[in-house]
Amino acid sequence: MSVTELRLVVTAADYDKAVAFYRDTLGLPERAAFASPGGHVTILEAGRATLEITDPSHAAYIDEVEVGARVAGHIRVAFEVPDSAAATGVLVEAGARLVAPPAETPWKSLNSRLEGPAGLQLTLFSALPE
Repeated sequence: MSVTELRLVVTAADYDKAVAFYRDTLGLPERAAFASPGGHVTILEAGRATLEITDPSHAAYIDEVEVGARVAGHIRVAFEVPDSAAATGVLVEAGARLVAPPAETPWKSLNSRLEGPAGLQLTLFSALPE
């Protein structure tokens, strides 16, 4: 058996706001959209996908580095962007709640933490020069 795609499915009470935020502001290209009686789904491309599995101790360490305290639930979505500081500002202007501003991590990236539509905790990260 082999997996050919990872798809994270998010149920958003304010569907239009979530689509606008992730598609139009964050820039995830729309792959497809479908309607059902009384409902909608939009599938957005998010580049290369990985599934990062961590234990509670390491998750707490990541939160400590990025935020200064344990704040994430059991799911957090991380997006690599070219400039995490600039992207953080754009997403905050679009309605995301800033949890922690961009900060350099021990793994040599600049990471920020936000809460986006549908209550998703987001990390934006960009590689720092060696």
